[in-house]
Amino acid sequence: MVFSMKTPPFPSNPLKHPYIRNSYNHLPSRRLALFQLGSVSAIPQSEFLGSIVSGKSENTATAIKEQDALNWVKNDSRRMLHVVYRVGDLEKTIKFYTECLGMKLSRKRDIPEEQYSNAFLGYGPEDSHFAVELTYNYGVDKYNIGNGFGHFGVAVNDVSKTVDLVKAKGGKVTRDPGPVKGGTRIIAFIEDPDGYTFELLERKPTPEPLCQVMLRVGDLDRSINFYKKAFGMELLRAKDNPEYKYTTAMMGYGPEDKNAVLELTYNYGVTEYDKGNGYAQIAIGTDDVYKTAEAIKLCGGTIILEPGPLPGINTKITACLDPDGWKSVFVDNIDFLKELE
Repeated sequence: MVFSMKTPPFPSNPLKHPYIRNSYNHLPSRRLALFQLGSVSAIPQSEFLGSIVSGKSENTATAIKEQDALNWVKNDSRRMLHVVYRVGDLEKTIKFYTECLGMKLSRKRDIPEEQYSNAFLGYGPEDSHFAVELTYNYGVDKYNIGNGFGHFGVAVNDVSKTVDLVKAKGGKVTRDPGPVKGGTRIIAFIEDPDGYTFELLERKPTPEPLCQVMLRVGDLDRSINFYKKAFGMELLRAKDNPEYKYTTAMMGYGPEDKNAVLELTYNYGVTEYDKGNGYAQIAIGTDDVYKTAEAIKLCGGTIILEPGPLPGINTKITACLDPDGWKSVFVDNIDFLKELE
């Protein structure tokens, strides 16, 4: 599922915005308030007290509504389904992923009336595994990846052997196998035919080899809070690396060794990134796209596609932006399984 709409990210905490903060500085003085209450046209005490009680009731109702929404999000059945991005040569990319990374092509479709094709690849059935959704738009052979997207992570048994295979197939290796900075875990970095970076992580056999999507953000605490509340993700771990001036946070719906996770990276002092036009979004399953959209709005998020069925296939979805403008799409769980049929 690909959406070409481009919408600016929603603002950060509204209380930090001058026009809201300053509004508190223009409240009537206490003396003026007392004068108005004591004047002939003053509000009757019963009405005045009633309005206060009414205001408190409204605030309480809003708080309850928000808490109900957050509780629902935590109990919703969610899973990262696939990550969507654009490529310039679909067949070439499929060949690289299957021959060099060991992925399997699960399905492929052509939509001539909308001038695009896409293919889904991964390491297992889509109803239980994370996948990549490659999108080829007719006549477009190159995209700007930007510097906001980081990499995809793939867990392998032997990083060196995988790198040797990539080299033998003519692939590009941007970091040879070796320990991660400040640690002992063996990693390497490669690029696919379109320039998307893959981090190869040496791990024991895992049910989910396609294990990470890394995105750079401008305020890590803000992003963590958003993904926890609006998306119902858990903060699995966070690590500060002052020597290299960056901090990372792993967010997801289950343990890293069994599930795909979102890796958020904050580089000291960098608040904005070029997102390019290659990377599109992550798709996440949900039991109710309408409640999901409402919860996102309550958490300050921006809905860029109101919940409802997609024309043609009738799969219910909703789309939103995170605080940095990264897009995510929520897909109805039942409709998604019907798509796979």
